[in-house]
Amino acid sequence: MAPGSSLLVCSTMCKQRARAAPKGKAQGCAVPGIVLLLLTYLAYLALGTGVFWMLESPAAKDSSAKFQRDKWALLRNFTCLDSSALDSLIRGIVHAYQSGDIVLGNTTSMGRWEIMGSFFFSVSTITTIGYGNLSPHTMAARLFCIFFALVGIPLNLVVLNHLGHLMVQGVHRCARRLGGTWQDTAKARWLAGSCALLSGLLIFLLLPPLLFSYMEGWSYVEGFYFAFITLSTVGFGDYVIGMDPSRRYPLWYKNTVSLWILFGMAWLALIIKLILSLMETPGRSCSCCHHSCKGDSKPQGWRQGPDEEAEPHCPQPGCYRERPVETAQHPEPSTQVSCCGKHS
Repeated sequence: MAPGSSLLVCSTMCKQRARAAPKGKAQGCAVPGIVLLLLTYLAYLALGTGVFWMLESPAAKDSSAKFQRDKWALLRNFTCLDSSALDSLIRGIVHAYQSGDIVLGNTTSMGRWEIMGSFFFSVSTITTIGYGNLSPHTMAARLFCIFFALVGIPLNLVVLNHLGHLMVQGVHRCARRLGGTWQDTAKARWLAGSCALLSGLLIFLLLPPLLFSYMEGWSYVEGFYFAFITLSTVGFGDYVIGMDPSRRYPLWYKNTVSLWILFGMAWLALIIKLILSLMETPGRSCSCCHHSCKGDSKPQGWRQGPDEEAEPHCPQPGCYRERPVETAQHPEPSTQVSCCGKHS
């Protein structure tokens, strides 16, 4: 079949699907994709639930049993202690830890709400990391935190967007220079992208655990785990920097980590966006257009016809458009659909 005939067949089939579909409803080819996506999502959650349950449940039971053994051993050794009084003391210790007032040796406070601690809390708030190890206790601070986050979170997203744009521009400049030197644009683009990926991986995920291991006493795996959980804004709070009362932290430490968080989040957002595009691309193709347009293998989604009028071109896998179909000979303003059959 000639390319012009395949385009005509594709346009006719899409128009017929649009006329047959009720108003306000999406076309049928998108529904199975959504159902499959939801099933995959639920299956992935089920997988995570099962793995975490199998790995963590035995350890949690052992930890709970050990705590109960230590508690009753303490009560047996010190008969003057009462069980309810000991429970009250334990609750007080837990509350003191959550408030940042830890009594260990001569250390009574870690200065969480000093200048540096407040700055790091502000960073973790507007970046939506929210470690959970520190939270405001006064009502005035809680109200201020609401408005601070309301403005700070969009501001943080704007900053991350601009930083990511600058990173992409830098990669494109390197690709253009290498392409001009080698006279091979595809190879230069591939090399520049690979170097950007590897350098970001090194700067934001592989080297910081060495600093955390030195400053916090963590293992390299623990530092790497903290780095990814932080940059992905998951922020469990099981590992947080500057929380060991037996260690002295320099002033530059939390400032450096705050800058690392800002630039690292921008880099990881680009990586997640790339993974997202790779995951979404297979589900966006429509079978009605894909099977009727096999004869046309050009990668463009739209092209100009002989009368300079835009003609719809059925997308190849991973290449899709959502512009309305417009024809000068047969205007149909009430039924404008894209080649993937979406009602607009």
